[in-house]
Amino acid sequence: MENFLSLRLEATLVESLAKINFKTPTPIQAKAIPVALEGKDILGTAQTGTGKTGAFGIPLVNYLLKTKKDTALVMTPTRELASQVMQAMNNLIGRGNVRTALLIGGDSMQKQLRQMRRNPRLIVGTPGRINDHLKRHTLKLNNTTFLVLDESDRMLDMGFTPQINLVLDKVPRKHQTLLFSATLPGNILRLAEKYLNHPVRISAGSTSTPIEKIKQEVLRVKDGDKYNQLIKEIYTRQGSILIFVKTRRNAEKMVKRLKYDDHDADAIHGNLRQNKRDRVIKAFRNNHFRILVGTDVASRGLDIPAIKHVINFDLPQLPEDFIHRIGRTARAGADGSALSFVGDQDRSKWNAIQRLINPNFKEEYRGKEKSRRKNRGRFFDKKNRGGKNRFADKKRNNQDRQHQNDDGKKHKSFRFKKNFNRNKKRFFSKKKRFSGRRQNFKD
Repeated sequence: MENFLSLRLEATLVESLAKINFKTPTPIQAKAIPVALEGKDILGTAQTGTGKTGAFGIPLVNYLLKTKKDTALVMTPTRELASQVMQAMNNLIGRGNVRTALLIGGDSMQKQLRQMRRNPRLIVGTPGRINDHLKRHTLKLNNTTFLVLDESDRMLDMGFTPQINLVLDKVPRKHQTLLFSATLPGNILRLAEKYLNHPVRISAGSTSTPIEKIKQEVLRVKDGDKYNQLIKEIYTRQGSILIFVKTRRNAEKMVKRLKYDDHDADAIHGNLRQNKRDRVIKAFRNNHFRILVGTDVASRGLDIPAIKHVINFDLPQLPEDFIHRIGRTARAGADGSALSFVGDQDRSKWNAIQRLINPNFKEEYRGKEKSRRKNRGRFFDKKNRGGKNRFADKKRNNQDRQHQNDDGKKHKSFRFKKNFNRNKKRFFSKKKRFSGRRQNFKD
């Protein structure tokens, strides 16, 4: 497939594609769209930022424009990704008469109920809020014959497996499912085997290799000097910057320090209300401030082409999240850079990331660890020199105090009881003598 005109798409969709300047498909779109238009299930993987939304969005909108009563459901792991997908779907629908509804947590329930009363044919949402509407009976999936699971591995990692199973059980047996995931762990394969009907396996590029246009840099730092190095890097770089930290508290503290140092910055994390998160992302997209500090909430679903630099102030807990973090830059064919701070306590995390990117990677700190163990052994040899092993003696003495030997010595508890009784007698005898002296003093 060289262009979208070679496909037999609805005229309204072709007009929308021309309006948003969609001409040449990406590799994942070229492979997935023709298969999806044939009505087949898809199990797809691709690098982040390669156009997966268009890969399932174009056949989905084309399906809704062809039918009149059937509905479609798209599930995503985060609110930001759901909002981004909904915006992309509205752009593809264009002048098409297809009503939509966005069902995400943190948003007004009354607003969503008003959307559901309009009988929408396209629903985009997160698993938790979709299940809330199912329990309220405000959402019915009787006519849902097109289902999309986007970033499925992330949804399962976040604990949405029961909600996903409940939704899939409510969908009619005859339906088309497109499942997209950045990785294919065992739980994804089991989910596909259970609910997908002879899916076509589609892969575009390596899911463990960053985009080639990302310039990667590594900076070895001490934990106490990380912020000072960050300030230096901010001054030497031009363009918008996305900084990743571990927790929401770290994000708020970072923003306060940056503002104190006269830098325009704001934070995004999971503890913000949805309207606040939307305002922050919109302001960052419109260049109202230069630096955005976020947790892993921003690692997926944040499509802002203007991001020039990604800085991993704290390394992620999972190696796969590193690929998604740095994938926030160099989107849509643009150039970008990614800088990672690696401290003394980040060695194991950094080695895991390097092993994911390069299976032939050899750990950089193996020699140092051996020398450290060797020196540690020398230290204990000095302590034990002269035949006096203090640690072994202490352990042996503890065992002797806790257990009796075969000669009939009493257990520790008996010795303790005997000593307690003896000390008790001494205490009361001293108290009696003292009280007698006090009485004599009063007399």
